Amino acid sequence: MVRYKQTHEILKLISDRTRVRNIGIIAHVDHGKTTLSDSLLAASGLLSPTVAGEARALDYLEEEQLRGITIKTANISLLHEKDGKSYVINLIDTPGHVDFTGKVTRALRAIDGALVVVDAVEEVMVQTETVTRQALAERVKPILFINKIDRLITELKLSPPEIQKKLARIIQRFNHLIEIFGEEQYKKQWKVSPEKNNVAFGSAKDRWGFTLKQALEKGFTFNDVLKFYEEGRVDELRKLFPVHEAVLDMVIDHVPNPIEAQKYRIPKIWRGNLDSEIGQAMLNCDPNGPVAFMVTNVIVDEKAGLVATGRLLSGTLTPGLEVYLINNGTKDRVLQVGMYMGPYREVVDHMVAGNIPAVLGLEGVRAGETVTTLPSMVPFEAIKYISEPVVTIAVEPKNTRDLPKLINALRKLAIEDPNLHVKINEETGEYLMSGMGTLHLEISIHTLQDMGIEVVTSPPIVVYRETVTGRSPIFPGKSPNKHNRIKIIVEKLPEEIVNLIASGEIKETMSRKEIARILVERGLSHEEAKNVWAIEEHGNILIDLSRGVQYMQESKQMIIGAFYDFCKEGALAREPVRGVKAIIVDAEFHEDPAHRTLAQILPMTHRALLGAQLAAQPALYEPIMRIQIQVPSELIGAVTSVLVSKRGSVSSIDQREYYAVVDGYIPVSETFDLAQVLRGATGGRAFWQSQFSHWALVPKSLQNKIIKEIRKRKGLPEEPPKIEDFIPVGEEIEYAK
Repeated sequence: MVRYKQTHEILKLISDRTRVRNIGIIAHVDHGKTTLSDSLLAASGLLSPTVAGEARALDYLEEEQLRGITIKTANISLLHEKDGKSYVINLIDTPGHVDFTGKVTRALRAIDGALVVVDAVEEVMVQTETVTRQALAERVKPILFINKIDRLITELKLSPPEIQKKLARIIQRFNHLIEIFGEEQYKKQWKVSPEKNNVAFGSAKDRWGFTLKQALEKGFTFNDVLKFYEEGRVDELRKLFPVHEAVLDMVIDHVPNPIEAQKYRIPKIWRGNLDSEIGQAMLNCDPNGPVAFMVTNVIVDEKAGLVATGRLLSGTLTPGLEVYLINNGTKDRVLQVGMYMGPYREVVDHMVAGNIPAVLGLEGVRAGETVTTLPSMVPFEAIKYISEPVVTIAVEPKNTRDLPKLINALRKLAIEDPNLHVKINEETGEYLMSGMGTLHLEISIHTLQDMGIEVVTSPPIVVYRETVTGRSPIFPGKSPNKHNRIKIIVEKLPEEIVNLIASGEIKETMSRKEIARILVERGLSHEEAKNVWAIEEHGNILIDLSRGVQYMQESKQMIIGAFYDFCKEGALAREPVRGVKAIIVDAEFHEDPAHRTLAQILPMTHRALLGAQLAAQPALYEPIMRIQIQVPSELIGAVTSVLVSKRGSVSSIDQREYYAVVDGYIPVSETFDLAQVLRGATGGRAFWQSQFSHWALVPKSLQNKIIKEIRKRKGLPEEPPKIEDFIPVGEEIEYAK
């Protein structure tokens, strides 16, 4: 175990929560987050100053070093002195590529302040907007570092007035994000400005930076910055304004300590009773209160087992402590407590509230778990991911003897990355991996290869959703033994409700009263809202509006089971169902329990749901990506032509001095060869980023073709079933009078 010289100093400070800051570095890809982290580490004596800016110390995975991107979040504790006082800064470096936004989301749960890094040349980009929006949604206070000022001087040759004009525009655009996405009570106080000293300017690569206050104290201007570069005196500039001083001073002055932050963050991320013992302990960041540990990340260590990282919001963690895993419903014991130092974990004898510990010994733990010493504690809200898996590949081992290894490796990947969905296709035996994009899946495959497993993969497959666009008639169902009947209506659920369910804001674990209140506010009738039986995660609801049906309660769980089966695979192409409201209007059950078993009730209900879907103007949803393309102004036409040719659309064109940014939307199915097509159309001068935006109906002209392709791929008859296939013999559809 590597032992850093500052560890003992850090341990002395962590009990004084006023001296602790929990921050993350977030940004658009390649805007300089990890390079900045290197400089901060070097200043804390954890990395040689001679390699800072090049070492990419927090990118300790081989694949990250090779690609020059950050894939996993890395944690480290820094020691910084300001005005004669020492502070501990718990830093999380996060990925910038959109395929890894799930990791950014989880990291944000553990921190109170976000250092947003923006490239001075590229300005505010699509991922800047995404991560800033998510930080604001988690009540994480942003501060701004405008990086790569050196490029304005050496590449663009801007004059000081031009530089200041460009920087002012970046600040204005960043504040516009806070205005749009920030909560009303925080907008004004969280906006940034040089006068507030919550904006720093500099070059992480050249390791200098300053705030307006620091510049004024030394009588320094952008004219002087230009002079230092022109005269080749960058080393002197680095000594005059070390970037770590500008950034870490700003962190200490503007990011709240855990005691302050938890007072306003806990009501946002926890729905329990704030006046309870645990509620008060978290609000006050009480080290003597019950343990409340919010797990934001889990990794599988080959030697140590599962390592859970997250925010300790109250209590003190010690080895041997008995705790409850609320979501998992189990009791466990902490074996070891540590803190992160880059790729290493430093073992400590305790960790107090307000910090970000690493915990070993919790076998059933997963990201999003609530770990506590109170078995009755209300768990934390599920983390809401702003994206969801939309691309799937089939994976199988090259050598069949490696199948057990592959199964274990896939289980490990799924534990470490909740955004990676792994499942077995029961009919084909294939292992299917669904991810945020092709890069996300590519990295996962590389990880499998690193484990010594050679795999064969299928071409990427787009994940579609089935839905309905109308309302079905009353559709009948009859059990195989002919002794039980059910009548169901299926119709489209309002999109606002679908989105609330898909984002986790409406879910099964909430009280029925709370669910009903939200549903009524969003347009459902009181009668429907108070009779919700089941809420499915993709945005589907089952409602019971039957009256006086005997044995209905005894059959309830079987009917709900059939509803969940229907949501997994719809009638059109056996794709997941989204945005459907299923209503039970009547039922009839045999008095003898032997005649109303699972084998009778489940197929009866399932077939009625499938038939009702086909009778309610069924349709397919496809995933749509928001795309942002940076291109020289003269090539705007070429870019828009490519988007239009791929069923895309242009939402805006932002003309900047030296290039344009084209914003638009494009179906995921059209993106697999997008890199080659864009490269050909622009001579390799277009740079683009995309992220999942929303689901949209497949154009009617393409729907049948896509359904046939999906069914053929799954080994099904190319033509989907007909409504008549689901009407029981002797029964009829009842149309509204």
